[in-house]
Amino acid sequence: MSESCLTGVIHGTVFRNDDNGYTVLSVFADGDEVNVVGVLPPLADGERVTFYGGWVEHREYGRQWKATGCEVEEPTSLTDIYNYLASGQIKGIREATAELLVKTFKEKTFDVLLDIRQLTKVKGIGPLRAKMIAESFAEQYGERRQMMFLQRNGVPPALAARIAKTYGPETEAVMRTNPYRLIDDVDKVGFLTADQIALRMGLAPDSDHRMQYGIRYILEDAAAAAGHTCMPAEEVLNRASELLRCTPASLERHMQALLLRRDLILSEFEGRSYAFLSSLYYAEVETAMRLIKLKLTAPAEPQNTIEERIAAFEHAHGITLSIQQKQAIRGAVEHGVYVITGGPGTGKTTIIQCILYLLGQDHKTVLTAPTGRAAKRMAEATREKAMTIHRTLVFDAQTGHFEHDEDNPLKCDCVVVDEMSMVDIFLIRSLLRALRDGTRLIMVGDQDQLPSVGAGNVLKDILLSGVLPFARLTDIYRQEEHSMIAINAHRINQGEMPLLNQKGSDFFLDRQDGPANAARTVVQLCMDRLPGFLKLKDSCRDIQVLSPQKKGPAGVIQLNRLLQQAYNPPAPGKPQIDSGEFVFRRGDKVMHIHNDYQLHWSTEDGEDGDGVFNGDLGFVRDVFPDRDELTVLFDDGRLVTYGRADLEELDLAYCTSVHKSQGSEFPVVVMPVIRGPHLLMTRNLLYTALTRARRFVVLVGTEDVIRSMVENDYVTTRYTGLCQRLKDQTSPAPPQLDFE
Repeated sequence: MSESCLTGVIHGTVFRNDDNGYTVLSVFADGDEVNVVGVLPPLADGERVTFYGGWVEHREYGRQWKATGCEVEEPTSLTDIYNYLASGQIKGIREATAELLVKTFKEKTFDVLLDIRQLTKVKGIGPLRAKMIAESFAEQYGERRQMMFLQRNGVPPALAARIAKTYGPETEAVMRTNPYRLIDDVDKVGFLTADQIALRMGLAPDSDHRMQYGIRYILEDAAAAAGHTCMPAEEVLNRASELLRCTPASLERHMQALLLRRDLILSEFEGRSYAFLSSLYYAEVETAMRLIKLKLTAPAEPQNTIEERIAAFEHAHGITLSIQQKQAIRGAVEHGVYVITGGPGTGKTTIIQCILYLLGQDHKTVLTAPTGRAAKRMAEATREKAMTIHRTLVFDAQTGHFEHDEDNPLKCDCVVVDEMSMVDIFLIRSLLRALRDGTRLIMVGDQDQLPSVGAGNVLKDILLSGVLPFARLTDIYRQEEHSMIAINAHRINQGEMPLLNQKGSDFFLDRQDGPANAARTVVQLCMDRLPGFLKLKDSCRDIQVLSPQKKGPAGVIQLNRLLQQAYNPPAPGKPQIDSGEFVFRRGDKVMHIHNDYQLHWSTEDGEDGDGVFNGDLGFVRDVFPDRDELTVLFDDGRLVTYGRADLEELDLAYCTSVHKSQGSEFPVVVMPVIRGPHLLMTRNLLYTALTRARRFVVLVGTEDVIRSMVENDYVTTRYTGLCQRLKDQTSPAPPQLDFE
């Protein structure tokens, strides 16, 4: 769409969303009535406006002008002034009052709308009504002026609407003084966006604001992109100097300013000085203190009855537990805090079932996991209720906090957390805040999985510290011995090639050279070959394609396009919404890709709440192009409405990255294994991918690539401090907690 102009007079507002500014206008232009759509300031009937943008063809509504911005010409003729005032945009003015105002002040009408004394000269307008009119006009005129100011400075319309809504009449003053405040005050605005705006507005490249926010950004980006909770201080300065194009030495005084304000905190351990954002530093300190306190205060089970009760469980379920499993079960019920770690097929689920049996009716146990799919799998395996950690703690969108915390703890005796490798530092802290003294905490996970998407390396740090008791499971549970998925997972983890294409196996390689061939084969497997071979009722739900890479012919983006075209192509009467690089249609498989604590959800049984989280999977139920909205039904039954501004939080999910698949389990996993970046194509990633499969795995590629991944045991360093904090807290007395 090439950028051009359309000038016309507003005839009416067809639709407007005041929350995000999305508007549909009827406009008279060049003798025709046309629809103009886009994120726009409030506009009134009769106003003459120049819209920037271009013509687009909407599948349902035909030709319309998609506006990227606008300039409003103040009405000059008496007719246009009257139409503007009579439109109802200004409180206190209707048709009769508009006629009196124009008759009294003529072309100078706009000049007196802010003058209460002048307004009271008009018959029927007293002091209170004059004040209402002046305030309403000032608010509307001010919002529009702020939007125009922002758009003239290159701020995209949707962002301009959010900024104007945040700062109101102070928008221009804030932006001229310190545009970097956007990072703290406006949701989803980062340093790079704020910096681009600031430099365009003429802020000095070496301003204190820019230097200090730049240093902060290095740590914020390290947390968001790589999961670090800290970084070596010298590395922070070096990276910031590259970003800001200055010397590391010139940034030292700015780092000192941040340290004095406690925006950053320095900590010495492992012979180096590490810089933390204060929020991450205190999250790790508090987490360590609360874990140690739970360890010291939780009650232990009497040891003389455990063996008898384990034997009763074995008899009731017709199984014989291994020595490792029994040791893990005993440890879990004898300690206040306990960790159970092991790979696929080592019996973690059976251990959870036995623990629930041992604790019995005398203990109220809460089962929870970081993702909806993990919680659902946990509930199916145990036949007990399980929910995500977020739903367990109940997020309150009005306060921005979880309802369950130290002032309103969970009413339970034991909490079991599955898929602990996915739990980041903020989530574990929130959970620990909601546990009363004496609550037993059992954490279950696979330390060899990829670490959490969010900041921290909680499970590995706990195990590495040696401070909390744990069981490490290595033996494959005998009921899983037939599964090549479990066997190959352990072989890969030990640096051995997986066993491929054995007769009767559940683990296969489809040999294909080149990414294009691999991509075509992936689609054929999903659409034709696997559904019949495995007798799948719903291959779109049962098969999950994973890719190590985002881009390229066999990357996540391209495979999503190919699979969407195969599973859910465009069709007459099937509504869709364009959103950046994707098109969303009714029936599409999608994933939410950011934690959004404000999005509202509801369920068919009447439950509702707020919060949709990174990795949640679902299907588009309905699409409403006229409202720029769609609804998604997630796997756990939550129904969520997405407006235009929310669509950036959705991705197609016919194919996802291996990282995004963490915490989920699928009947069938298909993954291309083709050449890629050495730091990405690792043993750890291959192990994580295939352990997502419950029933069947197909790799598409060559043995050479698989071998190179198995041999590549590179693990990206994740800088964290929880291990050290746990070691620091090993005092004989329970620590005293005092956190806001």
